[in-house]
Amino acid sequence: MLGIGFKIASVSVFVAMSTLLKATDDIPVGQLVFFRSFFAIFSILFYLWWRGQLQGAFRTKEPASHVWRGLVGVSAMFCSFFALTKLPLPESVAINYASPLIAVMLSAVVLKEFVGIYRWSAVFVGLIGVLIVIWPRMSIFTTGQIGQEEAFGALAALTGAALAAVAMVLVRRLVKKERTSTIVIYFTLTSTVAGFLTLPFGWVMPNLHQLIMLICAGLAGGIAQILLTESYRHAPMSTIAPFEYTSMVLSLIIGFLIFGDIPTVTMLIGSAIVMMAGIFVILRERKLAIPPQKSNSPQTIP
Repeated sequence: MLGIGFKIASVSVFVAMSTLLKATDDIPVGQLVFFRSFFAIFSILFYLWWRGQLQGAFRTKEPASHVWRGLVGVSAMFCSFFALTKLPLPESVAINYASPLIAVMLSAVVLKEFVGIYRWSAVFVGLIGVLIVIWPRMSIFTTGQIGQEEAFGALAALTGAALAAVAMVLVRRLVKKERTSTIVIYFTLTSTVAGFLTLPFGWVMPNLHQLIMLICAGLAGGIAQILLTESYRHAPMSTIAPFEYTSMVLSLIIGFLIFGDIPTVTMLIGSAIVMMAGIFVILRERKLAIPPQKSNSPQTIP
């Protein structure tokens, strides 16, 4: 129960982080990435100090692997944040659910892991659900500026989910040689630097309200990662992974109350299909005694 509690708390804080980033109107995506990553460092370093894991957290034997993992992960973050600025919050969250499904495909193709017909079927059905979510956006691709922006946002969300899945595969290789704290630290540093490098491409001076939200979003991102880590410490991944999908309920409520987003029927149907497919994959892995990876957690990368 403690692990489940930490998981739900981490999901809630991740959604709060996304809400804060979305509410900072007219802030460039690169600037969002920087604030999200830079201020997360403080939360993460404090946690490592509290756990007595700060010493040696920067020591690594795989610097090149960290760079590749960081570049892929931060690319996923850029895509996800861009989608967040163009799409309703629940829709952006729903498309991100494609990530664990794509990770299953990559596990079979890249890592040569066995994936049976049941999980392949679940992946296929889940991707149909994603297509249902994004299809209305694609059908209005040429219907004015707003329609084009939403279409690009949907494509960016799907691209971000795919890149996040690739990052998950890279992490699964890294965890065999590196500590989790080291992986988290180097990714956060990489995304901070990547965000800062976008400074010449049009950062804006945030007002006080926006600045507070950006700082809080960064701190929230670090806190959410800590809560997620603690959840895996107290319960098996197969037990807590399904609670990732509580983010849909939260995003629907927040999207309606704060941003006035009214979910469409197709979005709800597609989201339900994706969630059921994801939960089926988790339960199937548990039945087969295959340890579910963090790929079952769509929001662990950003």
